[in-house]
Amino acid sequence: MTVPYSFAHPRDEILATMERIYEYRMTTTSGGNLSLRDENGDIWITPTRVDKGSLRREDVVRVHADARIEGLHPPSSELPLHLAIYRARPDVGGIVHAHPVALVAFSLVHEVPNTRLFHKARTVCGEVAFAPYELPGSEALARNVGAAFRPGRSCAILENHGVVTAGDNLQDAFHRFETLEFTGKTIIKARQIGSVRYLSDPEIELAAHRSSSMAELERTAPSTLEKELRQKLCEFVRRAYRQRLFTSTQGSFSVRLDESSFLITPFQVDRGRLEAREIVLVGNGGAEAGKLPSQASGNHQAIYRQNPGVHAIINAYPVNATAFSVTGVPLDTRTIPESHIVVRQVRTVKYGVQFQDNESLARQVSPSQPAAILENDGVLVIGSHILEAYDRLEVLEATAEALINCRAIGVLAPMPEDVIRELEKTFLSA
Repeated sequence: MTVPYSFAHPRDEILATMERIYEYRMTTTSGGNLSLRDENGDIWITPTRVDKGSLRREDVVRVHADARIEGLHPPSSELPLHLAIYRARPDVGGIVHAHPVALVAFSLVHEVPNTRLFHKARTVCGEVAFAPYELPGSEALARNVGAAFRPGRSCAILENHGVVTAGDNLQDAFHRFETLEFTGKTIIKARQIGSVRYLSDPEIELAAHRSSSMAELERTAPSTLEKELRQKLCEFVRRAYRQRLFTSTQGSFSVRLDESSFLITPFQVDRGRLEAREIVLVGNGGAEAGKLPSQASGNHQAIYRQNPGVHAIINAYPVNATAFSVTGVPLDTRTIPESHIVVRQVRTVKYGVQFQDNESLARQVSPSQPAAILENDGVLVIGSHILEAYDRLEVLEATAEALINCRAIGVLAPMPEDVIRELEKTFLSA
C-alpha cells in the first residue's frame, strides 16, 4: 500500500501509532515498541519501562546516527533489533514490534500466517519470515531478526515472542502489522469451522490487475445533500474501523447520491483516519478529478444500476464472517430472529466474480437477499440507507461469531421451518 509522506513530527507519529495499537489491544502496557528513521538517519523510538497506554510525546527517545541518546528515558530494550533491521534494509523507515494475541499464538506453535488467504494480505504483507528464539533485547535476537528481513521480506514472526513488521515509513509498517494480525485472526477462526482455502498465484494476480482509475468527472459545487452524505459516510467508515469491521487497508462503503451518482471510499486511504474531503464522487462512468475511488467502484455501480431501491453498499472484512468466506462453510442465519430478519439467507459468491464481472456480482444481491459472502474476500451487504446497511453488517458479524462460538459448547440447533415461516410472514411480507 502506498502511504503518503507524513508531515507529523516523529514524536507525534510514534505517539499516534502506539495509541492505535494499544487502543485495539494489539499490545500490552509493557509490551511492544515502535521506531522510525528520519531523513538525517536518526532513530526515534519508544522508551523502556513506560506505560504504553499513557505514552507522552516527550517520552519518545532520539538515537542519533552517532549513537548519542537524547531523551527522558532509556530507549526500548529492543533497540538492537530495530538497528539490525535498519542496517539490513536501507529502504526501511519505520518498524513495529508488538505482541498481538493472534500472532503470538502463531509464534507459540512456530508457524507463520499464510498471507495467500486474501489478495490484499499478500499484496500488503508479502511472504512472512520466521526468526528463531533468542533472549529479548539481545544482540543474538537482533542478528536473527535482521537476517529475516532480507530484501522481499517485511514481516517476521518471532519464535515464542511476537511479530515485527517494517515499511517505508511507520504508517506503512503499521498497515502491515494490522493486516497480518487480521489474517492471523481469520485463520484461527476459520480452522474452528472447516478447512481453510488459500489463493493460487493466478487468483492473486486476478485481483492485482483490477484498476480503480476512471475518467475524470466534471462536477459542480457540492450540494448540501452531498456534504451531509460525505460526513455521514465518513463517520460510518471510521465506526466500522473502530469496531474492527474494516481494517486500515480494507473495506469499501458507498452511498447513493442520485440516480446516476454515488459517493465511495477512496483507494489506498487509511480507513481509520478517513476525512469527508477524501470521499470520492462517482457518476456517469467517471470519478471526481484528482482522486482514485475504491477498486470496488465498478461493483457498486452495477448494484445501484440493477437495484433502484438500494442506497448504500458495504464491502467489509469482519473477522468472524470472513472466516466463513475462506472455508466455504455456509453461514446459517437461522439462529435468532434478528439474524434471519435482518440478514436473511446468505449466498456465497465464487472467488473472482467481483474482479471480472460487475453485472454478475450485482445479480447476487437484492433487497430480498441483501448479504453475500465473497470467497476469500470478506462480505458484501446492501441497504435502503446507510444505517440499514451498517446494521446488517453488524448483525452478520454477530451471527458469524455466535455460530463459531457455539461449536465450542454443542451442536447448532437452528430455528425450525415453521418458526422461520412465521418470522417471514410477520416481518418480511410487506
